[in-house]
Amino acid sequence: MNAETRQQQILEQLARRGEATIAELSARFDVSEMTIRRDLNQLAAAGVVVRTHGGAAPAASGSFEPPFGLRSRTNSEAKRQIAIAVAKQVLDGQTVILDGGTTGLAIAEELVGRNITVCALNLRVADILSAESATRVMIPGGLIRTGESSIVGSEAERALQNFRYDLYVMTASAVDAAAGFTEWNLEDAAIKRASLAASRRTIAAVDSSKFGREAFARICGLDQVAAVVTDAAISSEQKRDFSVSGTELLIA
Repeated sequence: MNAETRQQQILEQLARRGEATIAELSARFDVSEMTIRRDLNQLAAAGVVVRTHGGAAPAASGSFEPPFGLRSRTNSEAKRQIAIAVAKQVLDGQTVILDGGTTGLAIAEELVGRNITVCALNLRVADILSAESATRVMIPGGLIRTGESSIVGSEAERALQNFRYDLYVMTASAVDAAAGFTEWNLEDAAIKRASLAASRRTIAAVDSSKFGREAFARICGLDQVAAVVTDAAISSEQKRDFSVSGTELLIA
């Protein structure tokens, strides 16, 4: 197993358990403790974990956004399965708003070539979708977030108000029964709220590692989306929370 794959699995284990020791991780991955220390130091330098005495825990602050490269390596297979399930919810001929982020990119790859019109809120998403002429791609005016390539700002929010879309496929940094859907970045949260208002129906695509967590900026409550698509690792308690909220939960 290479370092990149091992670090992804370390992040996934910390997301599930909250904390792990160097000795536990060394035994889990059958590598030396020195190798695990090096992995944890690299993850800590990126801000996605905090070092504890003899181990590490997930970074606690909901205002910190892990780098795109690290997020793209976390729960990648779950995101692919979610993307396949989301694509089945999109009907030919529909007009769709699609977020960016790592889950958004996976969804774009499943939608490319479909007979739909997509308003892409991310340049990476637009690039993927524009590879096939059958898929029509719209891009709102606005500012580009460095490193993320998402489109934000008041101009983009105003552009969304000029249309009425069939479906908004929303991603989120975190989701919690009480806090609802939240996002690390204030500007991303604002464009997501504008997308909600511009769409007849919203589906949230969120992998299970983001459940039971809170990020910095609120997007909306659970009751403001029609359905949530996630992976099979979601807990029974989290399933009950969605049952109470009345939001449909689709397991990829």
